[in-house]
Amino acid sequence: MGAHRSCGCAEVGPRLTSPPPIGRVYGRRRSRRLKGRKAELFDSGLDRLAIRLPEPPARLDPPALFQPRPAKVWLEIGFGGGEHLAAQAVAHPDVGLIGCEPFINGVSNLLLLLEEAGSENVRIFSEDARLLLQSLPRGSIDRAFLLFPDPWPKRRHTERRFANQEALDLLAEVLSEGAELRVATDHFILKEWMPPRITEHGCFRLENRWAERPEGWPPTRYESKALAAGRTPIYLTYRREPRGPTDEA
Repeated sequence: MGAHRSCGCAEVGPRLTSPPPIGRVYGRRRSRRLKGRKAELFDSGLDRLAIRLPEPPARLDPPALFQPRPAKVWLEIGFGGGEHLAAQAVAHPDVGLIGCEPFINGVSNLLLLLEEAGSENVRIFSEDARLLLQSLPRGSIDRAFLLFPDPWPKRRHTERRFANQEALDLLAEVLSEGAELRVATDHFILKEWMPPRITEHGCFRLENRWAERPEGWPPTRYESKALAAGRTPIYLTYRREPRGPTDEA
């Protein structure tokens, strides 16, 4: 990967791989056994919404995943139980939403929420989000969410946090110029570790930092757990900086 600073951003070229990148950025895949309607939806409903990656070097066409084709596509990395993603789908029916989540129980919960709301503007990628990012075209995502990611608190697991250099490079590649990146965490380590790494990356400009969830940010179960335990989350918004004149087309 080259490194120029014409726009304050590292140059990010196409990096497609078939196996997942080194180092997991997610935890367990399953907890309780799926039952009832959630089990039925996971067995029968996921296939209709699941994203299948093309063979490299082909890239996805994100708007083509939806019918009708939306003007904008947003991405949530690690949607957990799906509460935030489902609420955004209801609030923005004209936007196509892609959710990444390898946790099977979270995927099944999202499917149930989408069925109850009657939302058709969500697609799901249930593997390592970095594989999806590597298959998206440059500038194809208009907003991204990274809400309460796994903190990977042990020092030896630092590079598994989803704000490491590799992940930020991939995000910078797929976000359109001026796209909003929303980040939230309640973990004391990530509160100190994550914001400077995003800012120092060079492709993201911090716009706002709140101690209370702003209007327009639907809650998540992880936020509720944090507040119940007496932890205070932080909420951050960044903007994708303009690309420099020497960036590849």
